[in-house]
Amino acid sequence: MATCEVCFRHCRIEEGGLGFCGARTCADGRVTAANYGRVTSLALDPIEKKPLARFRPGSMILSVGSYGCNLRCPFCQNFEISWSDRAMALADQADYISPEKLAEIAAYYRDRGNIGVAFTYNEPLIGYEFVRDTARLVHEAGMVNVLVSNGTAELSVWEELAPYIDAVNIDLKGFTDKYYSQLLKGDRKMVMDLIERAAQTCHVEVTTLIVPGENDSVDEMRELSRWLAGIRDAAGTVIGADIPLHVSRFFPRFHMADRNPTDVRLVYRLADVARESLNNVYTGNC
Repeated sequence: MATCEVCFRHCRIEEGGLGFCGARTCADGRVTAANYGRVTSLALDPIEKKPLARFRPGSMILSVGSYGCNLRCPFCQNFEISWSDRAMALADQADYISPEKLAEIAAYYRDRGNIGVAFTYNEPLIGYEFVRDTARLVHEAGMVNVLVSNGTAELSVWEELAPYIDAVNIDLKGFTDKYYSQLLKGDRKMVMDLIERAAQTCHVEVTTLIVPGENDSVDEMRELSRWLAGIRDAAGTVIGADIPLHVSRFFPRFHMADRNPTDVRLVYRLADVARESLNNVYTGNC
């Protein structure tokens, strides 16, 4: 048995067992990534789809995903490969692609506008070892690395990756502990801490999905955007007002298929509230 140190759960994992995320295991008394190199999705996407609005706009990027997640968002759009029963049952069947091979694939698509690799679709931080090993090679090839994450990881994990990550979009899914702990089974402070640290090392953008009746109040958006605006860089200079925020519309899916989509007018209203504090606010799925 060993303790996983990736996120706040600190799962105690039995030999050969799996942690809460379904992607970390214990082998020979040591926690390792069971999903290392196991790829469930691979696609060449516009950078804006991550979403990243102010990092290499107009570029394409090779997007790669594995399986597993350390949150339990009932509205997950990638549940088929992330943490559904089917995803866990088929995990061992995912194709293996080595870091070397993935870096080669990224370089191959340069002539189609590819600028690097985006680690996305499931939660990449629970398999940070593969991200680290691949991202190093991608940098050596003169290309960039992007991370799309829920931000639920210890800062020690981020420090492992920081030398190789050029841009990140982090989901700040709401701004109350109740929303994070009860609905998502997560830890809001851990996400906030990682956003603050990431802003000191690379380009950061933030996404908030507006779920009707859950995180859709004006007061919550105002508090979230004011906090974001106050983030400082490593020298102590306030830089948060320039961090892009994506305010996105919810559509019914997974365990929330019985909900209505977010009213578009509400998304626009909350975006305007965020603009009271932030210079770069975008609406999504509208």
